[in-house]
Amino acid sequence: MSDDAPETRERTAPLPLWRHMLGDELRRLRHERGETLGKTAADAGVSPQYLSEMERGVKDPSSEMIAAVAGALGVTIIDLATAVAENLRAAETAPAGVSVRTAFALAA
Repeated sequence: MSDDAPETRERTAPLPLWRHMLGDELRRLRHERGETLGKTAADAGVSPQYLSEMERGVKDPSSEMIAAVAGALGVTIIDLATAVAENLRAAETAPAGVSVRTAFALAA
């Protein structure tokens, strides 16, 4: 390895997937608004089951679905993507021993 190679970080756990962090952010926003899953889903034009799967990171939703749910939550897709990216960055830079969920909570 050359001296010009970027420094590698040793991680004990893999970083979460985008869809998991997206789901965490959607749920956080929904709870912040005090809305039920059913109300947000209806406002977005999706089924409550689909929104639940998005929030749990089970679905890998299309950009159209993400935009619909973001709109129902009163945020832009840019705001949502920025929040997810910031939470992923916080998870990446969290000290060893700090869980991804803790890093997410600290970033919020």
